[in-house]
Amino acid sequence: MNTALPRPSGLWQRLRHWLGSRAVTQARPVPEDLWQATLAAHPFLAALRPDEQAGLRRLCAHFLARKEFHGAHGLQVSDAMALAVAAQACLPLLHLAPGAEAPGDPRALAWYDDFVGIVLHPGLALARRDFTDDDGIVHQWQEELAGEAMPGGPVMLSWPDVAAAGESAAQGYNVVIHEFIHKMDLRDGAADACPPLPPGFLGQQGVRAARQAWLAVLTPAWEDFCEQVIRAERFGQAEPWLDAYGAQSLDEFLAVACEAYFVNRAAFGQHFPTLLTLFDAFFRPAR
Repeated sequence: MNTALPRPSGLWQRLRHWLGSRAVTQARPVPEDLWQATLAAHPFLAALRPDEQAGLRRLCAHFLARKEFHGAHGLQVSDAMALAVAAQACLPLLHLAPGAEAPGDPRALAWYDDFVGIVLHPGLALARRDFTDDDGIVHQWQEELAGEAMPGGPVMLSWPDVAAAGESAAQGYNVVIHEFIHKMDLRDGAADACPPLPPGFLGQQGVRAARQAWLAVLTPAWEDFCEQVIRAERFGQAEPWLDAYGAQSLDEFLAVACEAYFVNRAAFGQHFPTLLTLFDAFFRPAR
C-alpha cells in the first residue's frame, strides 16, 4: 500500500480534534494479562521503570482509542497485535508532553494526530516506485518494504518484523519505532531529519538556532556512519552495528538511530555517545 489517504478538510480536522478529545476520556484500560504478555515479549519495555511502564500503558490505551488497525491480504489483527504496535509506537512519546508531572501524558499523542490508519501486512509489502530522469524517461520498479510512513496518511508495517521486535532489539532494529520517528520528523511538513524542537532546546534561542544545534550533532554522526558503511562494503572492514540502511539519507539515519536508541540503549550509547546525549535532551527532557 503506497497511496496516502486524502487530507481531511478544515471542518473534518475540527471534528477529528473533538473526537480525539472525547477519546481521551473514553479510552479503555489495557487488560492486565495482555499488558504483561506484551512486556514479556519486549525486554526493552520490561526494562522500563514502574512509573514509565504505567505511563506507557496509559498512552497505549489512548492510542488504541484513536487509531484504526487494518490487516492486508486477509491478515486478522488481534488485540495482542494491536497492543504490540501501540506499545512500541508510544515509547518515544513517554516523556514528551509539555509540563507533564508523570510519564505517559496522553497529550503527547498530538505528535501522531495527522493520521488514523495503521495497516499490518503478513510479510514485506511491495511498493511501486517511479523516477523521471533528466531526459524525461520514467523508470519504474517495485521495492520491498518492512514499513512505510506516508505524509498525512497511514503507517504500513510488516507484522513478522513487528512480532520479532524482542529478538531484533539486540541489533538495534525496530520497524515500528522507525516509522513513527518518521511521523515525528514529518510534523513540520518535511522529512528533514529534525522534528519540531521545544523552546530553549539545548539552551538555544529561537527555532533556527535549535535546529542548527540538532544538526550539528546529527550530521557528523551520519557522515562518520556512512564512511563505516563504505569501508565495510568496498574494503571488507567490519560492518557497523547500526543498520546500514541509515546511510541512505540523513532522515533515514535519524529513524534508524532512534529505533536503536529506544530498544538497545547500552549498545547505542557505546557506538554513538554524542547522539545518546542529543536524544536524551529531546526524548527525556529535564523537568
